[in-house]
Amino acid sequence: MPLPKDSYYPDIQQNIVQNWRDFISNLENSLDMLEKDIEEASQLSSVCTSEWCEATEHVIDELSNSLFSISEPRWSSKEDSLKIKHLRKKVHDLYAKYKAASGK
Repeated sequence: MPLPKDSYYPDIQQNIVQNWRDFISNLENSLDMLEKDIEEASQLSSVCTSEWCEATEHVIDELSNSLFSISEPRWSSKEDSLKIKHLRKKVHDLYAKYKAASGK
């Protein structure tokens, strides 16, 4: 006897959503670390070397790609969707801070 689609393996659904939330939390932690690094670099002009700029831009690109290509599980909450929206704005703002710090 087939089960309704939404009641199929609730433990699996919870596991998927929890792992997705853990992934989002790790992305958020990475953005926070990057933001701190960019703020420190903006205060020290000697830190803004071409190597620093290249590495920072690469990390921003990777985080941005992850945030903008992520798909939300259909079981995620409205709060989960708002979190993604907030993090996408944050990565955009970090790029602007990076540009200001790097002098580009």
